[in-house]
Amino acid sequence: MHDLSIEVFFRTARSGGKGGQNVNKVETMAEAWWHIDSSQAVTQEEKEWIKDKLKNRINKEGYLIVKSSETRSQLENKHIALHKLQELVTQATIKPKKRKPTKVSKAAKERRLESKRRDSEKKQMRRKDW
Repeated sequence: MHDLSIEVFFRTARSGGKGGQNVNKVETMAEAWWHIDSSQAVTQEEKEWIKDKLKNRINKEGYLIVKSSETRSQLENKHIALHKLQELVTQATIKPKKRKPTKVSKAAKERRLESKRRDSEKKQMRRKDW
């Protein structure tokens, strides 16, 4: 897992949901902002993968933004947002395995050809009946 904690900054806002009067006065919703291009935590190749896979979550300035308003505690929401951000980056930087081309087996080819022969015969029989 990449350690992005030193490169991330947080913004807070008042969040909806449970909390009564607390919701109206305390900024508990946390957003974790991480600038991809200026990051030292990932390689250039990984940055390209992240930009490709997470393009819907990246703003025009190049920040990957993750929000959390799950709890009534700002600190907990910051931890949750940071964890989500790290999980997203980790998932996006997994290198896809190369596909190994395989051959169709002899038995599978034979089954396909046999099925074609049967279908052809069936249609031949239909034509002779008319």
